[in-house]
Amino acid sequence: MTATDLSFSLLLPVYLGDRPEYFTRAFSSAVTDQIRRPAEVVLVRDGPISPALADAVAAAIAASPVEVRRVDLDVNVGLAVALTLGLAACRFDVVARMDADDISLPERFAKQLPAIEEGCDLVGTGMLEFNELDKILGRRVPPVGQAEITRQARFRDPFNHPTVVYRKSAVEASGGYRHLPLMEDYWLFARMIMNGATVRNLPEPLVMYRVDSGAYNRRGGLSLFRSELALQRRLLADRFVTPGQFLRNVIVRGGYRFVPVVIRRAVYRRMAVSKHTDTPQ
Repeated sequence: MTATDLSFSLLLPVYLGDRPEYFTRAFSSAVTDQIRRPAEVVLVRDGPISPALADAVAAAIAASPVEVRRVDLDVNVGLAVALTLGLAACRFDVVARMDADDISLPERFAKQLPAIEEGCDLVGTGMLEFNELDKILGRRVPPVGQAEITRQARFRDPFNHPTVVYRKSAVEASGGYRHLPLMEDYWLFARMIMNGATVRNLPEPLVMYRVDSGAYNRRGGLSLFRSELALQRRLLADRFVTPGQFLRNVIVRGGYRFVPVVIRRAVYRRMAVSKHTDTPQ
């Protein structure tokens, strides 16, 4: 199969909290600026959005070099349902994920699609984190290789969700996205691994991930601890983690949700993000 044989969909949800200027840049980076463009964009509007964001969406659709198909939801249903409905609307089995405030580097899909063509069901990449001033804060390097991805999946999400390209059929065979606030992707990827999916990560950062001032606040609190506990219980019930790993994860990952934000930021940056000094493109 040659690089031109495989068409794919780009799945991009947008909701009220997205900023118009970030959406415009995200859309352009994942469509117009790509060396290898998607065949279509499936844009899911998750509930009402601001007039300014609606104008940005309309302008992006009008200027898009590829077809944009909309899924407009009258109320905000949350990421899991929005992505499920968006996936159902995708015409192609291969689907690339994109968030409305991140930036895909021009070579992203040109480097990810060959792995899908070789037989992978799920392919992620590294990421560069950047802030509102376009300053690079660090680099997330994911685990590489099926065995290492599987090993690390028992302790943390081995994929950067905004970077993934996957086969819709493999997602659906694993039960699809299920509601679990801020843990939908980790739960899905764990089930895909349990279901025998062939997975791969490219360590190279091919997506720039926006980190705003409230990012570390959202990683903590009682509600996120409850999601963490629910996730770990499900992984234990599926025998993906052992009782010892379950206990370790509840203590370490769960306890992380209650430490002060300043400590949470320091721990996260030490464990998940390496320093990087490049500038954004």
